[in-house]
Amino acid sequence: MKLRDEDALEYHSGKRKGKIEVIATKPCATQRDLSLAYTPGVAVPCLEIAKDFNNVFEYTAKANLVAVISNGTAVLGLGDIGPEAGKPVMEGKGVLFKTFADVDVFDIELRSKDVDEIIRTVQVLEPTFGGINLEDIKAPECFIIEETLKETLDIPVFHDDQHGTAIISGAALLNACELVEKDISRLRIVFNGAGASGIACAKFYVRLGADPKNIIMCDSKGVVYKGRTEGMNPYKEQFASDTSARTLEEALVGADVFTGVSVANVLSQDMVRSMADNPIIFAMANPDPEISYEAAVAARKDVIMATGRSDYPNQVNNVLGFPFIFRGALDVYARAINEEMKVAASRALAALAKEEVPDSVKRAYGAKDMKFGREYIIPKPLDPRVLTWVAPAVAKAAIDTGVARKAIDDWEEYRRQLDIRMGRSKEIMLHVFQKATKAPKRIAFPEGSHPRIMKAAVLASDEGIATPILIGNEKEIRTTAEEHGIDLSSATIVDPKSFPNVGDYIEEYYQLRQRKGVLYVEASKRILSNRNYFGAMMVHRGDADGMISGLTSHYPDTIRPALEIIGKDERYQRVSGLYIITTKRTSYFLADTTVNIDPSAEELADIAICAADTALQFNVKPVVAMLSFSNFGSTPAESSLRMREAVELVRRRRPDIVIDGEMQADTAVVPDILSETFPFSLIQGGANVLIFPSLDAGNIAYKLLNRIGNAGAIGPILMGLKKAVHVLQRGADINDIMNMIAIAVMDAERNNKT
Repeated sequence: MKLRDEDALEYHSGKRKGKIEVIATKPCATQRDLSLAYTPGVAVPCLEIAKDFNNVFEYTAKANLVAVISNGTAVLGLGDIGPEAGKPVMEGKGVLFKTFADVDVFDIELRSKDVDEIIRTVQVLEPTFGGINLEDIKAPECFIIEETLKETLDIPVFHDDQHGTAIISGAALLNACELVEKDISRLRIVFNGAGASGIACAKFYVRLGADPKNIIMCDSKGVVYKGRTEGMNPYKEQFASDTSARTLEEALVGADVFTGVSVANVLSQDMVRSMADNPIIFAMANPDPEISYEAAVAARKDVIMATGRSDYPNQVNNVLGFPFIFRGALDVYARAINEEMKVAASRALAALAKEEVPDSVKRAYGAKDMKFGREYIIPKPLDPRVLTWVAPAVAKAAIDTGVARKAIDDWEEYRRQLDIRMGRSKEIMLHVFQKATKAPKRIAFPEGSHPRIMKAAVLASDEGIATPILIGNEKEIRTTAEEHGIDLSSATIVDPKSFPNVGDYIEEYYQLRQRKGVLYVEASKRILSNRNYFGAMMVHRGDADGMISGLTSHYPDTIRPALEIIGKDERYQRVSGLYIITTKRTSYFLADTTVNIDPSAEELADIAICAADTALQFNVKPVVAMLSFSNFGSTPAESSLRMREAVELVRRRRPDIVIDGEMQADTAVVPDILSETFPFSLIQGGANVLIFPSLDAGNIAYKLLNRIGNAGAIGPILMGLKKAVHVLQRGADINDIMNMIAIAVMDAERNNKT
């Protein structure tokens, strides 16, 4: 990826200057709000904190607030450029904290190189923050500053330049050792770079099991050996080796591991060739590593290579560490980030790398396949699972080692809450998955030969939410599965042409459609050749509980067989489509977004009832708004009158449903508009089920919210059929397919009970 200087400058200066802003988390729109936020109401939590210091974590933002502190003396690879010039980096650090772990940050740049002054400044800031992240402070001052602050502060202190690289590369080292079957205690490790990061990595590797006697450290003057005086300090002295080697080249002969935290192009291909079998090379200088990936793999085919770059395999990126380490520490009100917490983070990352990688992560990195091996020894920074693996591991280590002020009793619930804080879509689907695991169903997949369907089907089986039935040519399915390394032992394969009851399927379909213009020969062709018809017949006959299709076919081609064979649920008059749109604050059920082009008032009423019942399935109490360009008769028109009529029809059919309209979209979702302008409305507090007057409006709205508004979208959910049939978006990834499987299972269970 090529970035121009002007692009970077425009990014940082466009619209609002910089990359961060402060947003209030409580309302301040009324006199009452103001009285609660400030005087006199604010005095109440003040007095509670005065009684017990620990109440500060309950009544203020301290428990989620980290200070990123720098004096700009070692900014990236730019050196001592000063605090102002380093501020964009510190703001960027805040963005990463917030994006990856929902941790709030104030960046604080200090105009001082005096160690004592920096220490004292941070000490007096302690009451404000739940944690301190030191950043881009040069060695050896950074060591003194961190050590002193850790001894004197009662909140976590973490110097990411030291420990971040150590933790991430440590996870990579553990997995690399496993792949090449080498014992970490016997590894000969050579470091190039004896600054903050290099020394921290060496210390951390020892904590993971490396023998310090097997470590040789090099700096710009060569090997750090016993008796050397030039360029030495107490921190380097810890790793002074008893060796005759004096250069990096000499030190690398027979070495198992090279760890570079130095400068570009200091490692030659000849040096790589001189290393032991299956050499492990971590060339982490940025932006240009100590040796390029291409040069390293050209020198040795058996090399395991990691860099700090995202455009090559095995990126050692600190963003895999600090956001989640602080998340876990903050959530238990930790007094420190100790060595046990760091090791826990490293081991959690190493373990996660062995799990199956979600399609969304593969797609983000343009990879068709990604699995544990020489080119995948650590998770990718954009893997959303890192939060729920690392933060709990860190929190547990904090509790176990006695530095936590707060205990966590239910770890599954803690992981669920982590998911929730990063997006409401996860919260709403967690409920569905919980329902599905309690009553798994047989789900048929007419596109059973597609590798993505296979992977999702097997994953659904592994998670205990469904028994998958893959429909298609068995030989084709098994060949494709073998090519993609998919184990189909938990799936049933059904080939329509050899299925024992296929004759009964053809006959029954013919009986259903013979007065609809379908001849017997056409019935036979559809059942045998069109897998959507065959799948729908499986569900109709009770050989499957539900069906999911549409990954490679048009939406109508999936619905039509279900309508012809399964038919509508007797409780409803129409089949309709719904999307769940999720934001961090709440979720909305939007209908009809996929089926009915220009519904009548009766059809709109039916869609509203279907949508309300669907919301109840998701454990959401429905509050329905019939949307229009008009507010309660302000602009009478054919479409707005239709919406008003639909409200009356719903109230007659289902008086239990809270519904009102016609109303504009902002009226429906902004409580203040309803309470202040339309106090007579039955909807107060805002609607969560939004019914659109036409397919144009509904389809456009959900797509704009999803694409421009950055809201999540779950669906399409097909409503009003007698049995569970659902349609995938074309190109849906494994997460989308898994969501639809869980929804289909929940739907099938509901049908069993009605």
